[in-house]
Amino acid sequence: MRIIVIGCDNAAVPMKTMLVKFLEAKGVTVEDMGCNSPDDPVNYPTVAKRVCQNIIASDYKKRGILVCGTGIGMCITANKFKGIRAAVGHDNFSAERSILSNNANVLCMGERVIGYELAKKVVGEWITLDFKDGPSTPKVQEILTIEHENMR
Repeated sequence: MRIIVIGCDNAAVPMKTMLVKFLEAKGVTVEDMGCNSPDDPVNYPTVAKRVCQNIIASDYKKRGILVCGTGIGMCITANKFKGIRAAVGHDNFSAERSILSNNANVLCMGERVIGYELAKKVVGEWITLDFKDGPSTPKVQEILTIEHENMR
């Protein structure tokens, strides 16, 4: 079973808390990197950094979920880390394609954008998917080449 590293900023504590409970009920091991209070002034880049560094330290065996107000800021920050491929996924098709077409290892969501039941459905499917070698492999390899050229 996968290990999911999860984090949020103070705008998304309720959704992160709900997703932690949802994942644990499915038997998924969850490592919570905060924040845990709407009063915590931590900025989303700080939390995204914690999550991404944890994934990198696992040799990319773990996946991450990041939640902020829109998911966009977390996604932008996560994609600054070598080997992290983050995508915003507010619907099942986008989340599915993030894995199957792009080999994403971080899913980003927005507390102010997606309802809780849909978030559970999206996350529930996302954690079951694996990238498979096929037509998207050359595209993902090209992403990795560009990353290598630009992130030294």
